[in-house]
Amino acid sequence: MKIIPQKIIALGLLNIVMHVAMSQNFPTIGKVVRLDAALDGLVAAEAKIEVLASGFVWSEGPAWVKDGGYLLFSDVPANTVYQWSSRDGLTPFLKPSGYTGRLEYGNEPGSNGLIINQKGELVSCEHGDRRVSVLPLKTNGGKKTIADNYDGKRFNSPNDVVQHSSGAYYFTDPPYGLPLKDKDPTRETPWFGVYRVAADGKVTLLTKDMTRPNGLAFSPDEKTLYVAQSDPDKAVIMAFPVQTDGALGAGKVLFDATPMVKQGLPGLPDGLRVDKDGNLWATGPGGVLVLTPAGKLLGRIDTGEATANCAWGEDGSTLYITADMYLCRIKTKTKGAGW
Repeated sequence: MKIIPQKIIALGLLNIVMHVAMSQNFPTIGKVVRLDAALDGLVAAEAKIEVLASGFVWSEGPAWVKDGGYLLFSDVPANTVYQWSSRDGLTPFLKPSGYTGRLEYGNEPGSNGLIINQKGELVSCEHGDRRVSVLPLKTNGGKKTIADNYDGKRFNSPNDVVQHSSGAYYFTDPPYGLPLKDKDPTRETPWFGVYRVAADGKVTLLTKDMTRPNGLAFSPDEKTLYVAQSDPDKAVIMAFPVQTDGALGAGKVLFDATPMVKQGLPGLPDGLRVDKDGNLWATGPGGVLVLTPAGKLLGRIDTGEATANCAWGEDGSTLYITADMYLCRIKTKTKGAGW
């Protein structure tokens, strides 16, 4: 989800800065802001935010492919998924990534959130085609639709997705990919929901009470689903108990970032990940916010840019970050949940 004013895409040729294995001296940006000594156990004092590639319109949805050793991520306005690895640098992976129509479709038509599912396939939240899809990475075959409607009405623009150990997918559906956003005349769904797609394909609406649901992640024990809300007037991260049937109980505010938005820090609550101890690494105002399971803010990985999403990669201790025009990474002293 692009949460700062839209850039002009036509700046001559897209200036993608690519770094390959022969040159590992990556430039750095930003800083680590330490608010609590506990952050020292998660991010080393000497850790730097490395810029791996730049020149994107709005980078999003990083996902590490373990069986291959590379990262996939979206450039939403460019309708493209890119691949990056330390061996091969940056290469286009998939275009179109989220819109296959014939006519122009707004300024954010491509894929947004990406994950690798339990079968090693690429799952995409597609703005323009208004669906969640799956693409095999190791066998022949094109995309298949996981879900594109609820009760016969098309989604707005699926934004981010996670998979439960049961095989079910949970995803959010704000309006950011629609050409006219929440005012778009093609809207069929009157709310911005959080949904579940069961292993048998049944789609269930879990909540329609959030104004702008965005990134989401499970706690390590899968008893809690965290959902970020990218509403500048109520910029919160919610925690919902996950019931035995996969539904959600009443949610509560885990962290309120609204004051940080009002202070002018760039960005809004967006994508998030969880480490092995249940700490949240949540993009939001001021970069990646590092929160305890109780919602205490330990510090920020401040890229200096509106920061969209993050994902664990390599051995599980490297955090990849998509921040506006940049693809970045930082080494941590922990590992992603389930790594």
